[in-house]
Amino acid sequence: MAYDKFTVLKSTAVPLPIENVDTDQIIPARFLKATKREGFGDNLFRDWRYNNDDSPKKDFVLNNSIYKGKILVGGRNFGCGSSREHAAWAIYDYGFRCVVSSFFADIFKNNSMNIGILPVQVSDTFLDKIFKAIESDPATELEVDLQQQSITLLATGEKESFQINGYKKHNLMNGFDDIDYLQDMKGEIETFAEESRY
Repeated sequence: MAYDKFTVLKSTAVPLPIENVDTDQIIPARFLKATKREGFGDNLFRDWRYNNDDSPKKDFVLNNSIYKGKILVGGRNFGCGSSREHAAWAIYDYGFRCVVSSFFADIFKNNSMNIGILPVQVSDTFLDKIFKAIESDPATELEVDLQQQSITLLATGEKESFQINGYKKHNLMNGFDDIDYLQDMKGEIETFAEESRY
């Protein structure tokens, strides 16, 4: 399943300064019955967003209209817990294309890159600067440049580099999942197979 190409993303951000956000909080287990990727965004952070009567919790950030954008900024150790890929699906389906944290659980990180979400790991110091900037001004914009592997606080120009696997970077920039990558190489694979026959 192809997804949007990720090159440069300039957006405001939604702050979630909570450490150890696990996948069960991102998408509770009772919503894992569906097999298609659509619709999970409605239940992103369900137990934090809604009361038992389905009314929105006023103090949760996703219910606060002053925070918006395609970037979610989370606390350290984001995406820990079970390996459910539905957590990444929920974040993507809600509309986020990038998650920023100072540390990600490995499985969540890979699940995210597999469906078009860029996990940007920054230092604790830079993460704190981002949170403070958004707190001071919710209209604060971040620029995430995948080609340059950098994230910039546009208000101050402060910038930090991030690491990413070269294969995953290629796929994100082209909007490929693993199958799309192989299909894109179909001609080369057929040529190799033909030449290997002799």
